[in-house]
Amino acid sequence: MMNDAFFKRIEQKTGVSMENVFSLAQAFQNADFKDDKTVRKLIKQVSTVANKPITKELEDKIVETITAKGKSIDFNTITDMINKK
Repeated sequence: MMNDAFFKRIEQKTGVSMENVFSLAQAFQNADFKDDKTVRKLIKQVSTVANKPITKELEDKIVETITAKGKSIDFNTITDMINKK
């Protein structure tokens, strides 16, 4: 098991709490990527955790891409899409 000091360093470097990371990871594990509402919720969570506000147009584009593929998508995929703007 990893120690708390390890997580504290990550939190300090990223500004993201490990609690947020774990809850987001849990949300991804159980997500239905064909469901529009679920995908929007995940995008908003990633945007918040990554501290990258996104426009409605970008959100719509990401939702369209993800739901069309309907496959399992991870945190990094959505983060990359948000960062491409």
